[in-house]
Amino acid sequence: MLGRTIGNRHNKNQGLGYTYLHHAVDSYSRLAYSEQLPDERKETAAALWKRARAFFADAGFEIKAVMTDNGACYRSHAFAAALGDGVKHRRTRPYRPQTNVRVERFNRTLAAEWAYAEVYYSDAARAATYADWLHHYNHHRPHTGIGGLTPADRVHNLTGNYN
Repeated sequence: MLGRTIGNRHNKNQGLGYTYLHHAVDSYSRLAYSEQLPDERKETAAALWKRARAFFADAGFEIKAVMTDNGACYRSHAFAAALGDGVKHRRTRPYRPQTNVRVERFNRTLAAEWAYAEVYYSDAARAATYADWLHHYNHHRPHTGIGGLTPADRVHNLTGNYN
């Protein structure tokens, strides 16, 4: 499941713009791949998907289907080409973000436990903590939706030890 969180983390009047968080979350394990990116263009989404697919392949996943929202970046030919053959592309129902429940739950957790969990004095300070938070989410944070396990507990080859 892929999704985006758009955060107005800069002052638009100063011309600094937005930071976009793009996520891929596995339905079974809740393992998340996420990046902070400067936009949500079709090329950006396609490139993110290629990196996410490699991340999940390294963890031993065979991707059969991807669910996205109906954003233009996910409806593009570039994104369809990046998905590759044999991967079914499913889209959420329009105006029904709860259809993509795993990503929406990830967004709630992200907001509560990272984005607004403490006061950051700059965007760079917040951004610098993201990789550590994502590691904590995947490897150390128990998830009630999967019986108190961590995503790493449900992925047998997360460290790449087995082929």
